[in-house]
Amino acid sequence: MQPELRSIENAYQTPATAGAEQLQHRVIRNTYLLLAVSLIPTGIGALIGVNLSFAFMRASPIVSSLVLLAVIYGMFFAIEKNRDSGLGVALLLGLTLFLGVILGPLLQVALNMRNGGELVALAAGGTAAVFFAMAAIATVTRKDFSFLTNFIVIGSIVVMLAVLASIFIASPALHLTICAAFVLLSSVMILWQISALIHGGETNYISATLTLYMSIYNLFTSLLQLLMALSGSRD
Repeated sequence: MQPELRSIENAYQTPATAGAEQLQHRVIRNTYLLLAVSLIPTGIGALIGVNLSFAFMRASPIVSSLVLLAVIYGMFFAIEKNRDSGLGVALLLGLTLFLGVILGPLLQVALNMRNGGELVALAAGGTAAVFFAMAAIATVTRKDFSFLTNFIVIGSIVVMLAVLASIFIASPALHLTICAAFVLLSSVMILWQISALIHGGETNYISATLTLYMSIYNLFTSLLQLLMALSGSRD
């Protein structure tokens, strides 16, 4: 009975439908492949960043933070503008290398803690667990989570305003609140983006990879900072 049903479905499948499904599968495959590749320059950048002094950031943290945000968002714009070409891939990998380097100060602080290695590993494991859990929910349920778009847009604006405020206001409570917000927002964005890939709402693998990568990056850094705050132990 099952083969008969499948043959009936195939009989009514138009060339346009078949082509759309092939495009969808190709976008999903390329997204996961590029996402995996993007972690390589991130790791290389992190190894470089851990061994840098970043004296300029300590000398003028406000200016350096604003410059870093400008560079990152400038690269976002450049990647999206070239998302239909190989240059977009190169720019994306360049961004992941850069973000790996600027991860250095956080890793330096974490690794100087008595249980720093365990905290980094726990944050990485937690990030992987959240990613695979969100991917499983989107894939198994086959539910369209596009209704989360407004929440993500509003949440992103609120979090970004909070980040800008934290640059000028040194408040540990505000910082931890932002980290917690990033954990929630990044988790929802992973669910939303993978759902869009499954349902054909996203047809560009470079844009999809950028969204997923930034969600993973923000999730990892936020989890690590929360774990560091909860641990609070140094050598």
